[in-house]
Amino acid sequence: MDQGDTLEREPGRRDTGSSWHESYTQYKFLGMNLPTPDRPGRRDRKKAATRQAISDVATRLFVERGFEKVSVAEIAREAAVARKTVFNYFPRKEDLVFDREEEARALVREALAGRGRQPPVRAFQALVRTLVEKQHPLFRITGRPIRFWRTVAESPALTTRARELQVTLADDLAGMLSDAADRPPADPDARLAAAMLMGTLVVAYGEALRAFRERRKPAAAFVRVMERGFAGVNAALAGTPYA
Repeated sequence: MDQGDTLEREPGRRDTGSSWHESYTQYKFLGMNLPTPDRPGRRDRKKAATRQAISDVATRLFVERGFEKVSVAEIAREAAVARKTVFNYFPRKEDLVFDREEEARALVREALAGRGRQPPVRAFQALVRTLVEKQHPLFRITGRPIRFWRTVAESPALTTRARELQVTLADDLAGMLSDAADRPPADPDARLAAAMLMGTLVVAYGEALRAFRERRKPAAAFVRVMERGFAGVNAALAGTPYA
């Protein structure tokens, strides 16, 4: 891992020598690279490689030219696959941008399942702190994710999809929290916790991007907002099985 690409990187340093996979796709919304418990077979590895290649090409073209100015046919041609193949892996064009949410869900599920006696919200917070401390790709702030998110901001379709995903992921997190606490799926405490946790991460990441643009330390900006948000969640959920 290139220390120049981590959240701690000084804003003035120059990025060097990263492939498209290492540079753009790892910064996608909730773009997590998770370890897999079982080694996939050759067919699964080939499918995963094809999916990643299509995603990498699409991301590069979107960042270079804008989401609306790139067609699925162009992506297929550049990735050397059929147009139908693109849709087999990505049913919607927007899915080519936001394609890692299931990996994020898996990471949270794993953290909650292995939490022991730790309350669910605290386990989620511990997971995020660990990802920040280990400089996980999700929390790397350089000029590349800024260009990526500028592409999203400039596209009405992608902006709408990003907001939809935030709601969906908050709902999914609420379900995982309530399940971990053995509470009903629509438990309002779980929904409150999930909304506050997701809101905290979205605001913290945005503040880190702003800090990078202003040549301040993005890691400190992220952690400051994150810890303030976590404190609010813990206070709101005090006395419940979640915190």
